[in-house]
Amino acid sequence: MLTKKGKYGLKAAVHLARLPPGQSALVADIAEANMIPKKFLDTILGELRNAGVLHSKKGKGGGYMLARPADNISVGDIIRALDGPLAPIACASRNFYRPCDDCSDQTTCPVRLMMIVVRDAITQVIDHRSLAEIRDLVADDMDSFIYVI
Repeated sequence: MLTKKGKYGLKAAVHLARLPPGQSALVADIAEANMIPKKFLDTILGELRNAGVLHSKKGKGGGYMLARPADNISVGDIIRALDGPLAPIACASRNFYRPCDDCSDQTTCPVRLMMIVVRDAITQVIDHRSLAEIRDLVADDMDSFIYVI
């Protein structure tokens, strides 16, 4: 499930993707425009900066901006930076695998096998959709956006 942190991070990134290239926005402006608590957004934007998704600039004309073009940032980049692993359970994770205490054979565990399918489906969608695509998304395009997977 996408956390509020992930959701707010996506909203903020879309906000920045709508700006002309190289233009920055203040945290307060992003927060107000997207109804995100400013203090929480400060933390989120800092994490996205540390992950290399955003740049920040201090002083006059400062604020946050995308670190690379919106079509070179995947939705998965943002979600992983803020919410961590995509697998619904640790034993289905690629990078943060942890065996379950209650599983005698992970190779035949039906729950684990199904959660691997879920993880792969999520990955397929969010790693193949760019920030530019969700920035440009409008209600009329929703059907084509969903079914082009």
